[in-house]
Amino acid sequence: MLRRSARSVLLLLVLGGSALAAEPGTPAPQPLQGLDSLYPELDTLYRNLHQTPELSTKEENTAAKMAERLRALGFEVTEKVGGHGVVGLLRNGKGPTVMLRTELDGLPLEEKTGLPYASKATTKDASGQTIPVMHACGHDVHMTVWVGVATLLSRSKDRWRGTVMMVGQPAEESGSGARAMLEDGLFKRFPKPDYALAVHNLANGASGTVEQAAGFAFASVDSVDVTLYGKGGHGAYPHTTVDPVLLAARTVLAFQTIVSRERNPMEPAVVTVGSIHGGTKHNIIPDEVKLQLTVRSYKPEVRKQILDAIERIAKGESLAAGSPRPPTVAITEGTPATYNDPELMKRVLPAVSRALGAENVREGTPTMGGEDFSEYGRAGVPAVMFWIGTVEPKKWAAAQKSGETLPSLHSGVFAPDRERTIRTGVTTLVSSALELLGKP
Repeated sequence: MLRRSARSVLLLLVLGGSALAAEPGTPAPQPLQGLDSLYPELDTLYRNLHQTPELSTKEENTAAKMAERLRALGFEVTEKVGGHGVVGLLRNGKGPTVMLRTELDGLPLEEKTGLPYASKATTKDASGQTIPVMHACGHDVHMTVWVGVATLLSRSKDRWRGTVMMVGQPAEESGSGARAMLEDGLFKRFPKPDYALAVHNLANGASGTVEQAAGFAFASVDSVDVTLYGKGGHGAYPHTTVDPVLLAARTVLAFQTIVSRERNPMEPAVVTVGSIHGGTKHNIIPDEVKLQLTVRSYKPEVRKQILDAIERIAKGESLAAGSPRPPTVAITEGTPATYNDPELMKRVLPAVSRALGAENVREGTPTMGGEDFSEYGRAGVPAVMFWIGTVEPKKWAAAQKSGETLPSLHSGVFAPDRERTIRTGVTTLVSSALELLGKP
């Protein structure tokens, strides 16, 4: 390992060389010393996963690849847990059980990165239409990191005691996969872990860096469908109708007062109407209009209050408009807020800082994005998720200087700086797991 002056603790990320160094005189944990020789294999895996994404609940081939990797490493593997979920156990004596989770699914999105390994995958949607599929949220990175962690821990069983529990989770993008695995006995058929760890890509962070937030990190997410009913008729004679389009306009505006006038401004929340559908022709007033909303918050009581307010406002506006029937309000998808256990974060953070260099581990800002990793914490397992930067450092620095908006997750042009990102993810989870597992 290169020696540095006491002033320099800068993380070196040298593509193809010794990639990770911590503070001067602090050797990397022994398992991480195998990352350099392992990386070419991980890079090949990443490219393959990136080119072959599968949608939520359809991850059969992806799950099989993950299961095959774990079996080759000596894990006890169970497939088809809660759908295409994969569980691998590596038992190594008496000690804690540490769960490491990855997601398996991609998104219905056309890739426009122009990369030589860009996804050209397609599939059929529910209506039989051919649609493109892409890993635009970084689940291919997460899976590659996950395999890297499993490999390094399996090769260093002399350094830890306990059980490593690898969980490959389906259907994260639909918010249903974690719940499905739990309902299928994840913590009953298998050891209930003492701790759960994961990483998530950060689209506006420099690769080689990690961000962390103790407490709430991701918001709760609810998808709400509202149908407003009117009395249709000719557009030339609106007085003979009850216009649900006008009712929808009033209702959408009224929904915006939930956050601005009903919530404490110190308690973040979002109510967004993302879709309005009603009517078929210029001069026809329809019988109904459908709204689709996404609702975000952190605290359970705030979540409940907002959902109750949506139903109250929809009913009130419908009553004021003289609707022939009350609206229907249905929550079609929902995940709770992701909470990073503060005590667990306090324990693993020093290990991550030692491995990456303290200046490369930053305090992050909670996001209104959602993650069903939250379900494991709600099931009683202390859990922590780290954000790993994905933007090449010079490009990130230039964007910070110019104010350029970088491609976000779920964008057809999102392309992580793969080697630095993967190495950082592996280092983060291996150092955290070793801190938690028993010592020989």
